[in-house]
Amino acid sequence: MTSLTDRYLAATLRSVPAARREEIATELRASIEDMIDGRAAEGRDTATAEREVLTELGNPAQLAARYADRRLQLIGPTYYLVWERLLKLLLSFVPALVGVVVGLVEATDGNNPGGAVGTGISTAIQVAVQIAFWVTLVFAILERTNASLDLPEWTVDQLPEHQAGRQITLTDTAAAIGWLVLVIAYLPLQHFHSFVTDRDNGNLPILDPALWSFWLPFLIAVLVANVGLEIAKYRTGRWTWPLVGANAAVNLAFSVPVIWLISTDRLLNPDFVARWEWLGQAENRNLVATLVVVGTVLIALWDIADSALKAYRDRH
Repeated sequence: MTSLTDRYLAATLRSVPAARREEIATELRASIEDMIDGRAAEGRDTATAEREVLTELGNPAQLAARYADRRLQLIGPTYYLVWERLLKLLLSFVPALVGVVVGLVEATDGNNPGGAVGTGISTAIQVAVQIAFWVTLVFAILERTNASLDLPEWTVDQLPEHQAGRQITLTDTAAAIGWLVLVIAYLPLQHFHSFVTDRDNGNLPILDPALWSFWLPFLIAVLVANVGLEIAKYRTGRWTWPLVGANAAVNLAFSVPVIWLISTDRLLNPDFVARWEWLGQAENRNLVATLVVVGTVLIALWDIADSALKAYRDRH
């Protein structure tokens, strides 16, 4: 039977370059023997000392990696932050954008708008998985091959300005206003170019044109008020109870009409509903209405609760 040291050396040398095995074996064996002799001189039993030394040296695979200058991680510290930043950036908008585009194409070219939603979601998930896989693979190869990206060195000039007590950043405000502007722009745009065509290839508004008599201008006005609220939030820098109240009022002013209109079959254009056989069935329209109602309620409640919680934390 071989000694523990021999077994440890064999396990270590298995993963080091063949050209260096003899050199490493001689060096490592000498180091182990010296450490064992030192502990034995202190009065420890040789077998006990051997176990203690090998335990202290740790996993032979990790020791072999150190001898071979091989990192035991997928993305090491050299490129980890770049990998993380790029991955978050791509996942923040690419899957959603591709999913929406695919869903719109499926809805306009096919006869199953309900299936188009599922296709869009499925596509977004697949795109997210592909992005995560390929970006990680590329950085793993760069890390393992020690390739240089010639990244600029970090300096203190890159530190963000310190804004004491600020909860709301310019980036968050710009993103929120950008989203609101897109929604405001699409409400009148869909009346002239909704990306959905009727059977004669003419434009088919998604929302009932009769809503222009009151409800669509009202909803646009609420969204404009929401833009003003975002600006007020940024100028204040944090959530206050008056802002929480205004946020709740804006959410209710938008959510209640949308819920009422979809529940009474007044939100969607009747011609749009008739265009799709699937949507023309009462049970499917009820399903769509339920999804819209639940989604609207959850988003409004989450936004109100989040603002109230941030205001409470700021005061305490």
